[in-house]
Amino acid sequence: MASGRFISYVRVSTARQGRSGLGLEAQREAVRTFLNGGSWSLIAEVTEVESGKRSDRPRLAEALKLCRIHNATLVIAKLDRLARNVAFISALMESEVEFVACDFPQANRLTVHILAAVAEHEAKAISERTKVALAAAKARGTKLGRSKGEGNTMTDAYREKATAVVKAKADARAHDLSDVIAHLKAEGASSLRELAAGLNGLGITTSRGGTWSAVQVSRVLARQA
Repeated sequence: MASGRFISYVRVSTARQGRSGLGLEAQREAVRTFLNGGSWSLIAEVTEVESGKRSDRPRLAEALKLCRIHNATLVIAKLDRLARNVAFISALMESEVEFVACDFPQANRLTVHILAAVAEHEAKAISERTKVALAAAKARGTKLGRSKGEGNTMTDAYREKATAVVKAKADARAHDLSDVIAHLKAEGASSLRELAAGLNGLGITTSRGGTWSAVQVSRVLARQA
């Protein structure tokens, strides 16, 4: 039994299938069956006509954008509707959009676990190679350790990286909302308060899941400038 907000993504591989609707109705029926019962809302359906071998699918990008805007989950009928390779699934996970496949509901968590296991394995391998390299350097008489004044170098680097990640996420969120805000302005919303009310009226939450205020809207607009 499903609950929450969903964006449906359906895909066919040829323009002919797209025009005829061949295969689309089966996917839609799978989504309807999966969402049957519970407290849920299907905000939008995004249809793409594209080859499964390509990863640059503009309509999928649009679906992910809608998911971020509405804090929704991407729902697909079959896992192979997304891609046939792990690299693409990994890119999807990096988008921080939750997704679920009707024919394999556990796939999202399973994929994360697999990727985490691979990353952990690689981290251990790098660590072991580093230890071997350091031991070899020490055996050759190479002086190891940091010079005076370098104690905070790594800390500063990590801090800068974390700040950059937070900024990138905020910039991406502002970009996602640009079309929505432009629509609200076209509908007559001229003040920050009116824009905040418009976003709240559309059921769009802030990045933290709260309601919009004039101050928060001004911050988003500043990032769009």
